Amino acid sequence: MSRIGNKPIEIPAGVTVDVAPGRVTVNGPKGELTQELSRDMEIKVDDGVLTVARPTDRGEHRALHGLTRSLIANMVEGVTNGFEKRLQIQGVGYRAKAQGKALELSLGFSHPVNVKAPEGIDFEVPQPTEIIVRGIDKQLVGETAAQIRRHRPPEPYKGKGVRYADEQVRRKVGKRA
Repeated sequence: MSRIGNKPIEIPAGVTVDVAPGRVTVNGPKGELTQELSRDMEIKVDDGVLTVARPTDRGEHRALHGLTRSLIANMVEGVTNGFEKRLQIQGVGYRAKAQGKALELSLGFSHPVNVKAPEGIDFEVPQPTEIIVRGIDKQLVGETAAQIRRHRPPEPYKGKGVRYADEQVRRKVGKRA
């Protein structure tokens, strides 16, 4: 087995990792995550350190090696600290309001847009123009934030719409006389 380029994953106290053929389950203080992984990769847990090894140096095994290691590292990070994405709303009259596990968005349409939180996702609205999406599954947090942004992406002329907090919107000049 080759270990070239493999960084071992430190497993913090309070987190347990169960490895079965083709499946990894990570349990922690914030919850439990399970992921189906390639059976080609060899995953070992020794003394609080998890290592992933690949059978050959072929291109597909090298790619699967990095993917497997990243997925497991994100699972460990998620059950210990969790993930969050911050969204900002810009535009006159554009705002968000939390309603239980759902989100009501006023984005300039003739009707409010309602977004239900998937299982494992929480919305927080500290200000009417700011949305925080939290959860333990990194992929689900990003997907939910992208779905909210998709309702009204930022437009290039006035910059109105829903954007990520760290997103830079390139502005266009517009018509000139």
